[in-house]
Amino acid sequence: MPELVKKRLAEEIKQLEYELTTELPAEIKKAVALGDLSENAEYHMAKQRQVFVNARLGQLKKRMGELAMVNLTNIPHDKVGFGSTVTVFDSSKDEEIQYQLVTSEESDVAKGLISTTSPIGRALLGKMIGDTATVITPSGKRELEILKLSTIHDAADLAAADLAAAAAAKTEAE
Repeated sequence: MPELVKKRLAEEIKQLEYELTTELPAEIKKAVALGDLSENAEYHMAKQRQVFVNARLGQLKKRMGELAMVNLTNIPHDKVGFGSTVTVFDSSKDEEIQYQLVTSEESDVAKGLISTTSPIGRALLGKMIGDTATVITPSGKRELEILKLSTIHDAADLAAADLAAAAAAKTEAE
C-alpha cells in the first residue's frame, strides 16, 4: 500500500518539477517579452503558479519522507493499525460497517477506506476484537464495537500463500 502512494507522489513531484523548471520559466519569459510587467496578467499568473508549485513540492517531499519512515514491523499483529481491515458494529446506526485504515492520500470514505488520522481511524487504532471505540463526530458520539480484525500482516501472509499456491499449480501443470 505505501509503495503505491509513494509512486503516485513521486509522479506528481516529477510533473511539478518539470513544470517549475521548464514550463513556467518559458511562460514568464514570454510574458516579460510583452513589456510592462505592472499590468501584465500573464506574468502575474505565472509567478503565482510558481509560488504554488514550490509550496506543493515542499509538501509532497515532506510526505515522501514521512512515508519512508513507516516501519511495518512496528505495526501490531493483534490490534488495529495501519493497513488493518476492521468490521465494527455501529450501535447508533444499528449496522455492521467495514473499514480499512489507509494513508490520508488513499482515503475514500465511500469505499470504506479511512485515514489513520481521521476521527474514526484514530479511535480504532490500538483496539482489539471485542473492544469498543468511542468516536466524537459533528453529529454526536458513536460507539463502534470491533467484531472482526485483519491486520496488514494477515494480508501479507495471505498474499504470500496465494503466490506459493500459484507457483505450486504452475509447477504441477508443467
